[in-house]
Amino acid sequence: MIDLLTSPEAWAALLTLTALEIVLGIDNVIFLSVIVSRIPPRQAKRARQIGLALALVFRILLLSLLVWLIGLTQAVFTVNGIGFSWRDIILIGGGAFLIAKATHEIHGEVEAREGGGDSAQPKSSAFFWIIVQIIIIDLVFSLDSIITAIGMAQDLEVMIAAVIIACAVMYVSSGPVARFVAEHPTTKMLALAFLVLIGVALVADGFKFHIPRGYIYFAIAFSLAVEVFNILARRNRQRVP
Repeated sequence: MIDLLTSPEAWAALLTLTALEIVLGIDNVIFLSVIVSRIPPRQAKRARQIGLALALVFRILLLSLLVWLIGLTQAVFTVNGIGFSWRDIILIGGGAFLIAKATHEIHGEVEAREGGGDSAQPKSSAFFWIIVQIIIIDLVFSLDSIITAIGMAQDLEVMIAAVIIACAVMYVSSGPVARFVAEHPTTKMLALAFLVLIGVALVADGFKFHIPRGYIYFAIAFSLAVEVFNILARRNRQRVP
């Protein structure tokens, strides 16, 4: 442990891996912000806390199961010469879930507006099902994140430290992001479109067609910048007497 603290290579790996884990955590934050927007603020805050705590637990648990996790990348069956591992199956299933969930939410938003803007009150079981969905997506994102971490660092301590720092950043940023999404309906629709895009990327990864995440994050950043300008323009128009 002392050797790691005095090793420039370990610190470089920690900084690089932490930055990567924070970027990969954007998907988690977007999903959490969208999915908790339909429940009361107090429950939404608790759901975010539970979701991010589970994200941290899942990542550390998966890191402690390195041998088993590496085994998930071994092909279990082959179709037309393409081998599929358990990781591929999980990514395809998780991506399909994201696409279906985001499409359902988009449909709900459109129907609510067409019906006069009166959204249905959340059922008593809504909080439970939101936590279930958060667990499913946390598992998918955690698996993808940790397999990336294993490929970038050799020391378990470095990987755990990077994951903890990234989850702390996710926790700090999730509240403002969730409030922003809840206050701006057009931003929520944009976030749902991002989830469809992320789901497609996960499914593509499962089928061995890798879409560089840089393209996806650039599209997200560009769209968010345009939306911010739209929000500022609307505010300025409202101030004009």
